[in-house]
Amino acid sequence: MRSEPPAISGIPLTGVVCGLLLASLALTPSLVPRPTVFQGFLSGLWFMIGYGLGTPVHRVGSWLLGRIRTRRWFPASRPLHSASRTGLLVLATMLLVLYVVIYSGLVVSWQNEVRALVEMGPVDGAGHLRFLIAMVVTMSLCYWIFRGIGALRVMAARWARRRGSGPGRARAMGLLAGLLASFVLVAGLVGAGLGAVGSIYAARDAQTLEGSRRPELPLRSGSPDSILAWDRLGRQGRAFVGGGPSAAAIARVGASDATEPIRVYAGLGQGVDLAERAELVVGELERTGAFEREVLLVATPTGSGWLEPQAIAALEYLYAGDTATASMQYSFQPSWVSFLFAPELSTQSSSALFDAVHARWKQLPASDRPKLAVYGLSLGAQGMQGHFADLGDLLDRTDAALFTGPPSNSQPWRTLQAARDPDTPIWQPTYRGGASVRWQSKPGDFANLAGTWNQPRVGYLQHATDPITWLDASVIYQRPEWLAGPAVEGGRGSDVSDAMRWIPGVTFLHLVTDMLVSEAVPPSHGHNFGDVALDGWAQVLPGHGRSDAQLASIQAVLETIDTHDPIWE
Repeated sequence: MRSEPPAISGIPLTGVVCGLLLASLALTPSLVPRPTVFQGFLSGLWFMIGYGLGTPVHRVGSWLLGRIRTRRWFPASRPLHSASRTGLLVLATMLLVLYVVIYSGLVVSWQNEVRALVEMGPVDGAGHLRFLIAMVVTMSLCYWIFRGIGALRVMAARWARRRGSGPGRARAMGLLAGLLASFVLVAGLVGAGLGAVGSIYAARDAQTLEGSRRPELPLRSGSPDSILAWDRLGRQGRAFVGGGPSAAAIARVGASDATEPIRVYAGLGQGVDLAERAELVVGELERTGAFEREVLLVATPTGSGWLEPQAIAALEYLYAGDTATASMQYSFQPSWVSFLFAPELSTQSSSALFDAVHARWKQLPASDRPKLAVYGLSLGAQGMQGHFADLGDLLDRTDAALFTGPPSNSQPWRTLQAARDPDTPIWQPTYRGGASVRWQSKPGDFANLAGTWNQPRVGYLQHATDPITWLDASVIYQRPEWLAGPAVEGGRGSDVSDAMRWIPGVTFLHLVTDMLVSEAVPPSHGHNFGDVALDGWAQVLPGHGRSDAQLASIQAVLETIDTHDPIWE
């Protein structure tokens, strides 16, 4: 006779215990704090997954217990009387309630500690309420989905029995139907989700971001003089060429000789392939006189074509507008979609554009060439780095490089991290004394190393709390170096909670979900680098002549720039 799980008022006790276990894991500290609604959704989802596993876990446990008893490893216990069974269930209920109360207090303490470390205020009462509502709604939706799958499983088993199948075969048919329904549901949700994302971002790419205006100056793509039409630049391309500081704005921070920066961009609708699109960009650079500027920047955008406004504007302010920035779109999808389904695109695009620009740049007399710099954020950093064979190749072909928040599989970043100098932490490494490449989390980190920083220079901007940088498959089964011990002992970054522990599989899932909200934290944490872009450029491209007072004025202006909610770009 099959053993059924004990229940509290009809709710399987094993399911509740398994659900609480998974929800408890979902609420353990991670790198960055999550919005309360998002955390409530995750907790409810994890609880219901555990709840759904409760019955099979109970049955497997009962089967194992039966096998142990048949081998007489310990005597079989007598069946409990109804009163004793009720008493045990009441006791179990009280213990579960006590656990929830105590653990809830611990969770609030953890979350507020994580928030404090990244300079955010504690969660208030309204936040707790939003969390509970989101969790209950998620659990309710999942419950009815489970009920529907269960009903389908019962129907399949009955159908099999009516056709003469034995009890075992009927149960197998029911189980198969349930698994098939679950697979179809998940595949349908994923497929519908990706389809919706594609449709939404295709529509977004055709739109013009509020505040973006078609440039009139001939120094911008999309202007009346441009060979690249405004309406085909894509949403982010139009935002890029239609934004940024003017010569007048640059002059207001102390550059009396300011000039209008050049911005060149090609959208997906321009050129039949990457090579042709890159040639169009070079043509625009020629037309605008970009090869006569002091600095020529080749920048790879994120998946949707977005270029971080503060990073580009920082360079333009720093060099009084005597700059030209070239970029081109390779997708309209958000970075995570491009990363999962077309990870090679960013590198292919970077290669096409850099090679085309570099070939024309090499034709100039060495004394007349602008400083050639490269830049990329996140997927853009991975793509631009991936074009170069190694650090030596990067140093040979550029005058400066700045890579922000590189993903964990970026090269040569990954090799450099692994080969860092002994006794330097993985989140703030030193490579060969900082002679060619350095890392920065806060302004001033580049300059803190005592040795000489030769030119050309490569700089990495990265944070100890950036899940995009630390997401790696090895975290599933191996404790990462960035969680080696307490912060006071140098085992983790100073803004990583000591309460965060490596849990096999769970920590990896935390990183996956943290990626979605990694920008929703103040600068100096997560995937937000707005406060280090200026100092980064000032260090990797010295010779700008700006005073400390001017740099402070520029930084104050950069902090007012609207980054257009980059979380989903």
